[in-house]
Amino acid sequence: MAEEVKLYGIVTSPFVTRVRIALNLKGIKYEFIEEDLKNKSPDLLKYNPVNKKVPVLVHNGNPISESLVIIEYIDDAWKGLPIMPRDAYEKAQARFWATFIADKCRPALLKAIGSHGEEQAVAEAHEQLQFLENELNVKGNKFFGGDNINLVDICASHIAYWVLTAEEAFGIELVTKDKFPKLTEWRGHFLNCQAVKDGLPPRERLIAYYKQRFGKA
Repeated sequence: MAEEVKLYGIVTSPFVTRVRIALNLKGIKYEFIEEDLKNKSPDLLKYNPVNKKVPVLVHNGNPISESLVIIEYIDDAWKGLPIMPRDAYEKAQARFWATFIADKCRPALLKAIGSHGEEQAVAEAHEQLQFLENELNVKGNKFFGGDNINLVDICASHIAYWVLTAEEAFGIELVTKDKFPKLTEWRGHFLNCQAVKDGLPPRERLIAYYKQRFGKA
């Protein structure tokens, strides 16, 4: 019996993209169903009645919501390239950095983007990014996950692609090679991965989203 895998989401969401990358890394075929968050579908409301948000993964009729929960589910449900470390301590560290990116980095970066590069907002974003730069320096690896992409890399896709696109949209600089050489190098490796490329939204659509949300430069 063929497996049925559906993903409910919106193209421009970094949280939805996390799940798409995880599915791609595992080589899982799935149907992507784009939602209109101003007019949510009955399926979305049925599958995620608590939060009524995307992403929602539906595997053989069983819904899973929240991107980090979905990624761990994907890693457990399908064989192939592991996304979560198998060592208990390394797994805890991966969860820590994934949470750090969501709770500290993303809000600071959004503030910097929304301000169109205001000096203080950029400085606050740089303070958070420096922790990730230091982590890459300590590990000395290609990715946060070592030689292969793991949970932390997937969660940092917002830094790799969304920030890069915002820089283009507003003519600002947030992640520069002179200030963050390891993050810049990591970003290049990450964005060159085919599983990542296939999960990212079109650049033009993301630029249009930024200009609508934060106004034109």
